[in-house]
Amino acid sequence: MLRYLGVISGTSMDAIDVVTLVVEDGQLNTVGFYSLEYPATLRHTLEELCHPENRSIENELECAASADVELGKLIATAIGNALHRQNLSPGDIVAIGSHGQNIRHRPYGDHPFSLQIGNPAFIAEQTGITTVANFRMSDIAAGGQGAPLAPGFHQAAFESDSASRCILNLGGIGNITLLGKGACIGYDTGPANTLMDQWCQLHTSEPFDRDGNWAMTGNVISPLLEQLLADRYFGQPYPKSTGREHFNLLWLTNKLGKPNQYQPEDVQRTLLELSAQSIANEINRHQPDEVYSCGGGVNNPALIQRIADLLIPPLKGTTATLGIHPQHVEGAAFAWFAHCTLNHRPSNIPTVTGARRPKILGGIYYP
Repeated sequence: MLRYLGVISGTSMDAIDVVTLVVEDGQLNTVGFYSLEYPATLRHTLEELCHPENRSIENELECAASADVELGKLIATAIGNALHRQNLSPGDIVAIGSHGQNIRHRPYGDHPFSLQIGNPAFIAEQTGITTVANFRMSDIAAGGQGAPLAPGFHQAAFESDSASRCILNLGGIGNITLLGKGACIGYDTGPANTLMDQWCQLHTSEPFDRDGNWAMTGNVISPLLEQLLADRYFGQPYPKSTGREHFNLLWLTNKLGKPNQYQPEDVQRTLLELSAQSIANEINRHQPDEVYSCGGGVNNPALIQRIADLLIPPLKGTTATLGIHPQHVEGAAFAWFAHCTLNHRPSNIPTVTGARRPKILGGIYYP
């Protein structure tokens, strides 16, 4: 039995999640989960680093380098807490797979890159555990977009011999993986929670719209929804990936036009509909036999219901039905990537990212 830890902090930037994955006889099972919330000051810094258009950081390079080390130390603390709660020691863990916090994803252009911070040298040093990190750039170097990477794990954990499946991840950004109809396909559909979260934070004292209750007090603004869905990203062919660099409050306010012409709750309801329609439209294109969801968005019943209403294939439930809790899937993926890297196995899927060939992902940091 081999234990790995997977560490993830997604687009929503709410917490560091640590998942314990056991790899045994070809089977993948999650056996532990721990979550550590970001301190408010660090979260604010990370949000500002994601949005250079705000120009609120005086020395961006120094700020990013400092946050890289601060976050690496915090990840090490989260790992230590997770081990303590599970009565494990560093010697019980083969390796850590740490995604880090994405602060800039630029897969297009002459010099594409994807930047995640959370310094792995500090993680390895403070935990005493071999750490694998910086997973995206090997794929980008081979002509891919470095994202989404999770489809590789989805294929290993959830593929069926009897049915074609869609795994729908509802993080800050939504992404889908299509399994069982020829080559694996996966890509980012656009916003899932990120725009709703950012709009909620702007207009309420809450970090997110709990259960979608605020959104459901409003009405869909049809002209605004049409304008949002007309964004070039939704019509772009895959492979494709996106993030807060594109779908953010500046993007939204540019679409809103005249300030204060809409009620905030109506905008929130429209953003929920944007997420639901953009996701369902993409899944319906591929016509899988069944759909399973994961990610933080599974806890928003209003969003889940609207997606289910719009889908042609049935939404069968969450990935818990397939053996992995929906909150554990992303962390488990990076634990599995670490396992693949240490065993010299590629873990990207070229048909998903657009890379020229399969690649062994990540760099290895020894304690």
